[in-house]
Amino acid sequence: MEDVSGTQTGRRHHGELGGTEYEIRVLTIPAQAHRDDTREFLTQAAEYGRWELARSRWYVGGERKVWLRRRIIRVRSTL
Repeated sequence: MEDVSGTQTGRRHHGELGGTEYEIRVLTIPAQAHRDDTREFLTQAAEYGRWELARSRWYVGGERKVWLRRRIIRVRSTL
């Protein structure tokens, strides 16, 4: 799994429905990364980090970029 590298953008995006906010994480996956390692990494991110796949893109040469997103839940004070 050393082949999968990620950078946290910290960018927030307002969704189209109801003004939902998402946190976006962009992962760059090199061409030599094994498919099984990539699948395992993305599965763990979905199960334990509540990330969902928003977009994926394959480039010439085999490099891939994957955009993951997760919903930001704001807690409102009840006082």
